[in-house]
Amino acid sequence: MKSMKAIQVCAPGGDFELVQREIPEPSDGQVLVQVLACGVCHGDAIVKDGGSFINIEYPRIPGHEVIGIIGKLGPNVSDFKIGQRVGVGWPAGITYDGGFAEYMITRSEELILIPDELNEIEGAPLLCAGVTTFDALRNSGARPGDVVAIQGVGGLGHLAIQYAKRMGFKTVALSRGTDKQELALKLGAQVFIDTQSADVAQELQKLGGARVILATAPDNKAISQLINGLGFEGKLVIVAGVEGPVQIFGGQLLQGRRSIQGWVANGPDARKDAINFSLLTEVHPMIQTFSLEQVAVAYEKMMNAKVRFRAVLTMRSPEQ
Repeated sequence: MKSMKAIQVCAPGGDFELVQREIPEPSDGQVLVQVLACGVCHGDAIVKDGGSFINIEYPRIPGHEVIGIIGKLGPNVSDFKIGQRVGVGWPAGITYDGGFAEYMITRSEELILIPDELNEIEGAPLLCAGVTTFDALRNSGARPGDVVAIQGVGGLGHLAIQYAKRMGFKTVALSRGTDKQELALKLGAQVFIDTQSADVAQELQKLGGARVILATAPDNKAISQLINGLGFEGKLVIVAGVEGPVQIFGGQLLQGRRSIQGWVANGPDARKDAINFSLLTEVHPMIQTFSLEQVAVAYEKMMNAKVRFRAVLTMRSPEQ
């Protein structure tokens, strides 16, 4: 049997281990994908550190922002062909082995075709970070012209700003300090609010109150300060993996019929729509690439917000 390089985690809190494994064979309804690129996402911490709400079987190969080429079809797969370029998203790398490897197996219904004009490096982050922010915004209830604030200008936020602008919202970027102000405005924000030096709720109310605030940075204290910035029937939508409690008082929700919602995008159709919209409106993730062997460095930089703004593992050698 031919072997492949893969990165596995053997137990919660364990190190990333580079191993040689046999290339798996697809069974009924499955497809073998030769991985070209895989994003390193905050969701991978569920495998690395252990998931509190998902039962993970170890050892596990992480990776759920995958673009690759179909290498082999299992029985009863008729809607895809060998050689097609495809994308795989959540729950790959969580409930089954994912894209931190040269090859992976997935069910055919999890796949989407990747358009020729989208390269795998730029496309990989759209399969989680992209679809998460895109799908949350398009389902938020905001309409063109409404004030939509994006909390955080990071891995999720820099994409959310682009989507919000292209959906026709009056886009407000919220970030601690002014070091990302120029970038936020370049990405499409019409207004920038430094949450360190200004009362963010008051500033949003000066704009008439936000119809939607999308929380993309996992800072529970910062998110707790946003609710009073909502306008009438405004909604705070949380897409970040916030670990601590978010403090909201009932009166804050009663005033103006405000609401809070969490949003997780799921399914191939949402991923397909996010990619098509990104291509149509020229939304581009900002990316730093790493080799498979550099996964620990990529993960550390991603977790500590030292990547601007998405880390992607590439399986191609330089001459390719």
